[in-house]
Amino acid sequence: MPGHKGVITVSSSYEHAYECDVECVEYRDAVKNTTELASRIKALIAEALELNHHVGSFEPAEGTNPLDLDNSNGKMLMISADLDPK
Repeated sequence: MPGHKGVITVSSSYEHAYECDVECVEYRDAVKNTTELASRIKALIAEALELNHHVGSFEPAEGTNPLDLDNSNGKMLMISADLDPK
């Protein structure tokens, strides 16, 4: 084939061609597995975000009563139902 400094001669063997083919197939499989893994990770992240739970969040214990803190903001405090009314 022509090159910028003259003719370039490329030679190979069937063994070399086979090795190149095997490398290409392995590379394709690695890329496919990486793409599938990335898709699975994205799905897991989306699923985790749908749970509406955040790190450090908690669910109120059973036997709690809401106590209105501020009538204008609607902020509520959960207190134990077993507390003395005083």
